[in-house]
Amino acid sequence: MGIAIFVVTYLLVSARRLRLLGFDRPAIALAGAVACVALGALTPEAALAAVDSATLLLLFGVMGMGAFLAVDGFFDQVETQLVAWARTPRRLLGMIVWGAGMLSAAITNDAVCVLGAPVVVRIVREHRLPATPFLLALATAANTGSVATLVGNPQNMLCGLLGGLVYREFLLVMAPVAVLGLALNHLILGLLFREPLRSATLTPPRRVEPISRAARMSLGVVFLTSIAYALGANLAWAAAAGFVALMLLHRRDTRELWPRIDWTLLLFFAGLFVVVAALEKSGAPAAFFARFPLAEHGQGLADGFWLSGIFLVGSNLVSNVPFILVVRDQVNALGDATLGWQLLAMASTFAGNLTLLGSVANIIVAETARDVGGLGFWQHLKAGLPIALATTIVGTLWVVTLAGAS
Repeated sequence: MGIAIFVVTYLLVSARRLRLLGFDRPAIALAGAVACVALGALTPEAALAAVDSATLLLLFGVMGMGAFLAVDGFFDQVETQLVAWARTPRRLLGMIVWGAGMLSAAITNDAVCVLGAPVVVRIVREHRLPATPFLLALATAANTGSVATLVGNPQNMLCGLLGGLVYREFLLVMAPVAVLGLALNHLILGLLFREPLRSATLTPPRRVEPISRAARMSLGVVFLTSIAYALGANLAWAAAAGFVALMLLHRRDTRELWPRIDWTLLLFFAGLFVVVAALEKSGAPAAFFARFPLAEHGQGLADGFWLSGIFLVGSNLVSNVPFILVVRDQVNALGDATLGWQLLAMASTFAGNLTLLGSVANIIVAETARDVGGLGFWQHLKAGLPIALATTIVGTLWVVTLAGAS
C-alpha cells in the first residue's frame, strides 16, 4: 500500500497541480499523508514521528528572516540602486546573477525569487528590456548560489540534517562551487543573450532610493545568524532565534509577517515525510537498492560523476525532496558518506536549473512574470540545460578532488 500511495502522490506532485480538484502540490502531499494513515500504511503515531520537526523549524526561521526584509522594503529600495549602478543591460544581468546568488545562500532560493521577481519585472517593464535573460538570471542564479550553505535551499537543509553535515565544513567546500557556478551561470546567459542585451538600453533613475535603517538591521541579523551557524550552533534553533531577534529589534506588529511566510512549503515537506516513510516501510527502496546499490561506488572521480549523474537525473524525475528522502539510507551506506551527502546536496540543487519544473524558484519567477511574457519550458531549457550540466561537472570535479586531497 505504501508503494501505491507514493507512486500516486509522486505522479500528482510531478504534475504540479490536480486540475480536477484544484489541488496544488502541498494539498497533494497532505492528501498522500492522510491516505497513508487511513489505508493502514502507517499508524498515526508512526506518521507523526516521520515528520522531521528540525527541518520544518529551520525552514520557518529562515523564511521569517526573509519576511522581515520584505516588510522593510529592502528589495524595493534595491531596485533603483541596481539600475543606477549597472548603467547597461549587460551589467544589470551580472548584478542580478551575483546578487541573487549570494543572497539565496543566506535566506533560501525560494525567498529570493518571491521577493526579487516583482523587482525584476518592474525593471523590465519600465525600461522595456527583453524579459527572458533577466528572469532566467534571477531563477537560475538563486538556485546556483544557494548551493553554498546548508540553509540555501530546502534540499540542502535536508541533506545537512539527515546526513549530519557541519555547516562550516560544508561552507568551505561549497562556497567555491557556488562562486564557480555563478561565474558559469553568468557566462552562459551572457553568451546566449548577447544580441538582445546589446540592443537594449537602461535609463538612469532620477532618484536613488537609499537602503533603510530597518533593512540594514535585518541584513545584519541574517549575517550574525550565519556566523552562529558557522560556529556550530544548532541550525534550526539558530534560525528561529534570528527570527525572534528581528521581532524584538523591529518592535512592529508581527501580523504583517505571517502572510509573507510560505506555510504551504512547510505543509508540503510534512506531507512528503509521511508518504516517504510509508514507502520505506513497504520495503520497496531496500529491495531496489539491494539489486542496484549505490554503495558499490567508491570515492574516485569516475564514481563521483556517476553518483552526481544519478542524483541530477533522480532529482528531476522524482523531485529533489522526495528523492533525497528515498536515497538517504543508501547515501549513509557509502564508503564516504559525507562525500555522498555533499554530492547529493550539490547535484539536487543544480538539478533545479535543468528544467522549468525542476525548482519551485523557477515556477515562482515564471508565474510572477506572466505580465511581461513569463518563462516557457523551452525558453528555460535553452539556458537551464547547459547551466545545470556545466555547474554539476565543475562542482563534482571540485568536491571529489578536494575529498581525495584531504
